[in-house]
Amino acid sequence: MAAAEAELEGGGLARTFKDLGSGAAGGVAQVLLVLIEDIVKVRLQTTTQYSGAYDCASKIYKSEGPLAFYKGTLTPLLGIGACVSVQFGAFHWARRAFETHNASTSPLISPTLSYGQYYAAGAFAGVANSVISGPIEHVRIRLQTQPHGAARLYSGPLDCVRKLSAHEGVLRGLYRGEAVTIIREAQAYGFWFLTFEYLMNADAKRNSIKREEISTPKVALYGGLAGEMLWIASYPFDVVKSKMQSDGFGSGMKFKSMRDCFGQTWAQEGMRGFWKGIGPTLLRAMPVSAGTFAV
Repeated sequence: MAAAEAELEGGGLARTFKDLGSGAAGGVAQVLLVLIEDIVKVRLQTTTQYSGAYDCASKIYKSEGPLAFYKGTLTPLLGIGACVSVQFGAFHWARRAFETHNASTSPLISPTLSYGQYYAAGAFAGVANSVISGPIEHVRIRLQTQPHGAARLYSGPLDCVRKLSAHEGVLRGLYRGEAVTIIREAQAYGFWFLTFEYLMNADAKRNSIKREEISTPKVALYGGLAGEMLWIASYPFDVVKSKMQSDGFGSGMKFKSMRDCFGQTWAQEGMRGFWKGIGPTLLRAMPVSAGTFAV
């Protein structure tokens, strides 16, 4: 048992740094693949002026020009590497902790995780990631939803951070919507890693091969399917997060809390309100997640 624990713990720091580096590369790939779909998703979630994704994209192009699709891109481009690094680093740290626990309680059995433990490790990664993703996404959403032209509220990401923090401080201003962000991240990444690990393990078992022998196209496919599940499992929370992070301040604030936002969305739009923009989101999820796992 001691030897098994030593093998699991030995080189853990080096593996963590490797996971962080791989996550950073995958994160940059994410941003480069999602530019147009992301602003369309956010606009559909936070306003009712568009009849659908195509209508939204065409009106943005017509009224704001092609550069509008790049609004808010700088912030996630700078921060997404850190976000995905944290996701993979935290997941594999939790995975190794579960492996060590399993080895200590059942030394004669493989320390392989149960699928409940895979979900828990992914949820832990999501919670850890929310500390970074919350303010990054808040700034991105503010830039994507602000008025066009001379009426714009923020001149760029740093100006947005400064003004958001000035309203109600860092925690209530910049970190607005953090509670629902934490819930969304835990649910999203719990299912993301769970789905990927299940598909990889099933393939290895079905073909009697090691996971390392699974081809890159298959890894990308399984990563893409995991991305679809990530959004299906967490999308209603993402809608509420977008609504809260595009809401006004002071007398202009429509949603008092996460619960109030859920309630108002249900009362005004019904179940459909929690799934607005899901089409372009799922469209982008496959290539984005595939690229992340394949990098």
